Amino acid sequence: MIRREFITLLGGAAAWPLAARAQPSGRMRRIGILMYLASDDADAQSRNAAFLQGLQELGWAVGRNVRIDYRWGASNFDPERMRKGAVELVALAPDVVLATTVPIVVALQEASRTVPIVFAGAIDPVGAGLVASLARPGGNATGINIFTSEVVAKRLGLLHDLVPKAVRVAVLNNPANAPVAEAMLREVPEAARAIGLQIQVLNTSTSREIEAAFATLVRDRADALFVAPDGFFGSRRVQFATLAAAHRVPAAYSFREYVEAGGLMSYGTDFLDSWHQIGVYTGQILERVCDTARRTWR
Repeated sequence: MIRREFITLLGGAAAWPLAARAQPSGRMRRIGILMYLASDDADAQSRNAAFLQGLQELGWAVGRNVRIDYRWGASNFDPERMRKGAVELVALAPDVVLATTVPIVVALQEASRTVPIVFAGAIDPVGAGLVASLARPGGNATGINIFTSEVVAKRLGLLHDLVPKAVRVAVLNNPANAPVAEAMLREVPEAARAIGLQIQVLNTSTSREIEAAFATLVRDRADALFVAPDGFFGSRRVQFATLAAAHRVPAAYSFREYVEAGGLMSYGTDFLDSWHQIGVYTGQILERVCDTARRTWR
């Protein structure tokens, strides 16, 4: 993560329309979290713990001065469920809402253009239309770009270094996560051409389609596999590691959790550190809310 971008995005929070919504500063503050993972998912629990740790470092403790309302996802990403969760959270009048993917940010922005939204996105926030610019985000969304598409060329190059005889590389993409999928379709072909690789894009959005994609890449004799950064894919990392090992296909992933599950290699951001930073970030935004409330109620 480039910390300069993190700080400049935070600066945009000062322009949010908080004064009109301000309450007496002594009241319990409220955070909404809309997560695509199920509540009992191990990743959901570890990320939530990292987020809470970041909050606590700024003096925000659940039950003492802040409460958190959650809306959870399911085993597969369900856009309708996310839209419903966004509407429900906005109706609770939170001081800030945490969005865990770009489609969730969009769902929340459709539900409200005034409730502050914090995101940890695996995509350029300007290119995805979430903010106007890094220096002046505008609107009601701000957050962290965890840099995935930006390191595509590096990750593909590392895979090529690891398997120098590879020529054909299968790329697994999730069209249900449109912003990331589209970025992969832009970045991967260009990076592949630069090092003389041929790519085959396979679209997968369910566990069954992942199985089918492996059958296809084995049939077509792919030399290696490049998995796009995607929340659903991350939740299926054991399946990826098992299939790649069974078919003896070297694979490159975006986060270390894949390797911890048995995958070959990864290159990318420390995901839990990003969630910790988002907790700190959210705590800073709550401080701004309280400052605004104190000025309003004097």
